[in-house]
Amino acid sequence: MATQGSQSEIEVVVEASTTFTNHNQQTVLSIIILKRLLNTFNAILVKFHAGYFRISLSLGSQVFLWKTLNGPSNDTSILRHVLHILHPTPFLVLWSLALFILVLLSLLYLLKCLFHFNTVKTEFLHDVGVNYLFAPWISWLLLLQSAPFIAPKTFPYFVLWWVFVIPLVLLDVKIYGQWFTKGKRFLSTVANPTGQLSVIGNLVGAQAAAYMGWQETSIFLFSLGIVHYFVLFVTLYQHFSGGIQLPGMLSPVFFLYFAAPSVASLAWESIAWAFDIVSKMLFFLSLFLFTSLVFKPNLFKKSMRRFNVAWWAYSFPLTVLALASTEYAQEVKGSIAHILMLLLLSISVLVLLGLMVFTLFNTKMLLSDNDPIVTLLNHLQRVA
Repeated sequence: MATQGSQSEIEVVVEASTTFTNHNQQTVLSIIILKRLLNTFNAILVKFHAGYFRISLSLGSQVFLWKTLNGPSNDTSILRHVLHILHPTPFLVLWSLALFILVLLSLLYLLKCLFHFNTVKTEFLHDVGVNYLFAPWISWLLLLQSAPFIAPKTFPYFVLWWVFVIPLVLLDVKIYGQWFTKGKRFLSTVANPTGQLSVIGNLVGAQAAAYMGWQETSIFLFSLGIVHYFVLFVTLYQHFSGGIQLPGMLSPVFFLYFAAPSVASLAWESIAWAFDIVSKMLFFLSLFLFTSLVFKPNLFKKSMRRFNVAWWAYSFPLTVLALASTEYAQEVKGSIAHILMLLLLSISVLVLLGLMVFTLFNTKMLLSDNDPIVTLLNHLQRVA
């Protein structure tokens, strides 16, 4: 009996020891998995930068395009008629997708600010990186204007407009002020195509203000944007030898050349309540610049060798150009104008769909080690 009791005690001890060992192994395994997940997430935050808001810019502008096409219009074309018949569900799905992507990107960048503030500071001090800080606020303004449940003259629209415009104006003060006050950061030395995002931010803000009926505010923001656009445009046109040279993989940002006048034509239309001669002049300028870039394929040859998030820079300019063409076609009511509108609409949609497919099949390359902006920022950190 004593022997049996001893054996039972030994078995209980062995079982308890085995259970404790298994529990420890599970705990250690959980810690290892959690540590790997944290390291992976930390690596994502390190590589993440404001340039990824190109995706939200593209989706937001596409949503705004289709809301405009679905809105009230005196255009009697077949396209408008078909769009008015369609159920609004596809538009709501697209708007929801754009909102989800923008919220996700915003949360990631907020976490980057919390845990990697020095990297964000380096981005803020970089001549290319700082311009992409306008992108999230432009994206939010585009989604605000296309929101299916917020009317322009309501209190929520008013509050959100201020929330999104104040950071734009603060960035304006920083960037435009240094263009003529800091020797090493004169416009002739820091000018690059991404600088046009600052212009676009002011113009989109002016357009959103005009929808609220704030005529003076919209004119103020439009003036701020258009004056600096022409200054920047002339500077870039002259190609000063002291200016910075963009890496070949960032060549898609040259499409911003025709994005700025396209947005300007739309902003002025919202202020003047008509696609008048000023809007037409800006639209023709953007159309000319678009044509000029199309006939320079070698400019984009290097960037097209391998998928990169910079490819998303193609979509937003094409979409706002297509949007301007719809307003032009509505004003002119000619067959050539409608053919041009259909052509640009088709290109815009196909480019966006193509980018979405490429992104889905190349998710591992979204946070590539050879990202040109990350390379530039790392180099600046080492120099500092």
